[in-house]
Amino acid sequence: MIEAQNLSRRYGDFTAVDRISFSVNDGEIVGFLGPNGAGKTTAIRMVTGFLPPTSGRVRVAGRNLFEDPVAARRELGYLPEHVALYPEMRVNEYLAYRARLEGMSASVAREAIPETLADCLLESVREQIIGTLSKGYRQRVGLATAILHRPKVLVFDEPTVGLDPKQIIAIRELIRKLGRQRTLLLSTHILPEVELLCDRVMIIDKGRIIAEGTPQSLQERWKGDAELRVELKGASPEAGEALASVPGVVRVDAEGPAFRVRCAPGADPREEIFRLAVARDWVVLELAERRTSLEDVFVRLTTRDSGKEASSPGDESAEEVQG
Repeated sequence: MIEAQNLSRRYGDFTAVDRISFSVNDGEIVGFLGPNGAGKTTAIRMVTGFLPPTSGRVRVAGRNLFEDPVAARRELGYLPEHVALYPEMRVNEYLAYRARLEGMSASVAREAIPETLADCLLESVREQIIGTLSKGYRQRVGLATAILHRPKVLVFDEPTVGLDPKQIIAIRELIRKLGRQRTLLLSTHILPEVELLCDRVMIIDKGRIIAEGTPQSLQERWKGDAELRVELKGASPEAGEALASVPGVVRVDAEGPAFRVRCAPGADPREEIFRLAVARDWVVLELAERRTSLEDVFVRLTTRDSGKEASSPGDESAEEVQG
């Protein structure tokens, strides 16, 4: 449903996006991640037709976005990070206005507006002037305008920003529902949100896609050495040194009342740690493997310090780090 080929965007000598290619399939929710300045927003603006690329092309629902922009945009719903609304209009008036802009007939709009208000939890404020709404409600009005004309393809940039926890849960449920019916490209800085919602993840840094795959495959590929979290009751001050002497343990760091134990590749010292605790008369409150999160993967891949964490994108192509 979304197909981007060799997209680039240059500003003079600066390359914001460098020949990226990707696709989002029908009924798929794909997360688009990147640190500030990585080129994520620039890429999204090109995919939605708000910014022309220096080179490359985009197809939306089979239509070339730059050769047939009107037809392509009919199939596209876009929620930018900063939603531009008319603050003097009432919510239902604004949606009716947007329906006319989208070319919806009066009969179709009369059916779509109440459904959209209900989906976006806006029924209680339908008669309210937009300028008097909270930031969270304005965000939901923006979401309503993106889905009002029932497009096949949705692109959301930070859709839950400014919402309270209850609203976030409701909008996530709506995103899940929309993802079962439509194609959805989701940009967010909330990494647990990506793990909860997305079928696949793309990570962009310095204008290039440096990793792609399911959240699980990325976590498996970039998990690094195994780590344990060990919490002991009644342990002596020398407990850290004792844990470090266990075969298979390469490093021990104190984390409050617990220890973070890094293991050698292929090693599993949990049984030996348990035996050590029994021998020293310590009570084991926790002895658990610390699993790699998507946040760990993201930080490792986008760390630019030489000799630290991930390699630079110049060392490994996007194909080499796909999950």
